[in-house]
Amino acid sequence: MIRQSSIAALLACTASFAYAQEEQPQQGTPTAAETGAEEEATSDQSEGAEDNAAGSEDGISESTEEPASESEIDSETEAETGQTEAEPAADATAQAEPPASPIPLVPETPTWDSFHGQLNAQKYAPLDQITPENVGDLEKVWEYHTGDLSDGKGDLPATVWSATPVYANETLYIGTPFYRVIALDPESGEEKWTFDSQSTLEALTQPALKNRGVAYWEADEPVEGEACQKIVYLGTMDARLFAIDADTGEPCTGFADNGVLDVNQWNTTNDHWPLSLLQPPTVAADKLIIGWAGKDWEWAEAPPGTVFTVDAQTGELIWTVNFLPEDIRVKTGTANVWTHMSADEELGLVYMPVSSPSPNYWGGNRLEDIPLATSTTAVDLDTGEVVWSAQHVHHDVWDYDTNAAPTLMDITVDGEEIPALLQSTKMGMLFALNRETGEPIWPIEEMEVPTDTDIKGEELRPTQPIVTKPEPVISLSERPKAWWIADLLSLGKCSEIFENARYDGIYTPTTTKGTGTLVYPATFGGQQWGGVAFDPENQIAVVNTSRAVQMLDMYEREDYDEVASGSGNEQGFYPQTGAPYGFELTVPLNWLGMPCWEPPYGDIRAIDMTTGDTLWSRPIGSSQKYGFYMPESMGSPTIGGPAVTAGGLIFIGSTMDAKVRAYSLENGDELWEDVVEAPSVSNPAIYEHDGRQYVAFVAGGNTILKPSVGDQVVVYALPEED
Repeated sequence: MIRQSSIAALLACTASFAYAQEEQPQQGTPTAAETGAEEEATSDQSEGAEDNAAGSEDGISESTEEPASESEIDSETEAETGQTEAEPAADATAQAEPPASPIPLVPETPTWDSFHGQLNAQKYAPLDQITPENVGDLEKVWEYHTGDLSDGKGDLPATVWSATPVYANETLYIGTPFYRVIALDPESGEEKWTFDSQSTLEALTQPALKNRGVAYWEADEPVEGEACQKIVYLGTMDARLFAIDADTGEPCTGFADNGVLDVNQWNTTNDHWPLSLLQPPTVAADKLIIGWAGKDWEWAEAPPGTVFTVDAQTGELIWTVNFLPEDIRVKTGTANVWTHMSADEELGLVYMPVSSPSPNYWGGNRLEDIPLATSTTAVDLDTGEVVWSAQHVHHDVWDYDTNAAPTLMDITVDGEEIPALLQSTKMGMLFALNRETGEPIWPIEEMEVPTDTDIKGEELRPTQPIVTKPEPVISLSERPKAWWIADLLSLGKCSEIFENARYDGIYTPTTTKGTGTLVYPATFGGQQWGGVAFDPENQIAVVNTSRAVQMLDMYEREDYDEVASGSGNEQGFYPQTGAPYGFELTVPLNWLGMPCWEPPYGDIRAIDMTTGDTLWSRPIGSSQKYGFYMPESMGSPTIGGPAVTAGGLIFIGSTMDAKVRAYSLENGDELWEDVVEAPSVSNPAIYEHDGRQYVAFVAGGNTILKPSVGDQVVVYALPEED
């Protein structure tokens, strides 16, 4: 489930192929095998489109098209693929012709029209106007303030703003945490139009008002004079998806119910909270592929993970995918997709990063194999059938959600051209897979892990998948060391906390004993939803990583009810209602608020994807609070991803110090920086407009890093020649 963690207090005073598939299927054959699981599931006709809902009894893949033939799915249940003809939606909007050809993996022209820049999630701009030689001359050409911000001290919850600016239709589109859309002139920042969803400004599922931007679609051959041939989509925390004419800002009345799709109509099992649409939908093949977020750590039984796919113009449901076996959905939940997805239209596949089941830190109610949970799962764009699935954690009881869209890439390894993807993870491992088949490009080994636990009802798996290349960005087994400065000032308290905690690597069992389990990397992960950037010309991947520690202490229900108090942004007490255990999550700090573990606290690195070797790695950013900056050699935790250019540059915000930076792709040297209003916890956008290259950042802030919020859109370019 969706993770957003609080690090604001962390740095207060410190400025073989056993992996996930037992037998590799041919392309187009659904599979979801966890180690040791080799059972069949059949697909039968469902009762109809009205049953294609979260928690419906129609199995893993459900379509509203023609009946599907039987196919094997390596799963623990009989999965029915419900497929019936859907009634056409009443639509006052003219229907455009279907696309003449699929979008190529790497667009032929500079494109930044989605959350990760492109459908492939490469975050790559084939632009070279800005280079390592002149990037130091970058200047701010305009900024815009939305007015949509809150520090949480008044009537409104705090805002967390992580929107990627979307450049399309010669316009820059921005979604805000007050659930508005703003269309700006990309050259001047002047408003073209605004749209207000009038959404409820309540933190229904999250500790803050959150938005990660908008999605964009346009017809391959727009019908002249007709409305909504170009559409911007905005999701809300109360589970509504708005379709807005990209030219005028008016609602697209032919989409769903007068321009609004109520996704919560499909929330029919364990509906403790709405299916929040914080992440914009993925747009591919004239479809909207919709994931959702929920309320973490509150319930053992939660809405089961389902992805809904609708027609981009009408909002009509086409197919759904369920990631939980049918017979256990009611007693567990989630294993949802809360982050963005990537797609390869030429292969006809959408790649779904699937999260862990509920409850996240106890698995006694779900001892069965759940092969699609905590996985990368490839799904047929037309039918919704699972083509292949690669599981990254078996029986996940550590909340190691797959939390970013996999980055799609074509690479050459040992002379062989491979259609690949690179999946970043919370564990700090990068899984390199063949995106046609799911096979690993370099060996993935099953490593023996501890299974001894004092948690009643738990049955841990004896092995977990471990990558060999690229090398994990953090140690998977070495205990984080107490930082001698923090320990000295704490009179040994930091060492005491660490020594009384259990840590046997990243798959350490949780415990009720001592100071609990040392969690490293912390709950927000090694890598976050910003994912991996990729330069397709040089076949170099770039990824940033956080290095933070937390302590997780499990309590039996009776004890939990006696000690539990409040919780903050991933700190405090969490009930897991319905499970026999709740837990407390804390950050190991000394009395001065200094983190007990050694720096660096974050880094950025480049990886040669022809060999899997790291080219360079360096700390990123400065840890900062109260106006005091620590040395960059200590780095900073990060939220938000990098972008790369053909000019040999990496652009990234993401750090505590509220700076945006440019690094050399070749060697990692920092070449440029500027201070913005708040931490830029988003992916930057790089676009070309009227022959000029621009770099855009959203500076919205996130209490994960520090209690600083912003409403700034800031855009940079080289000075114009006289």
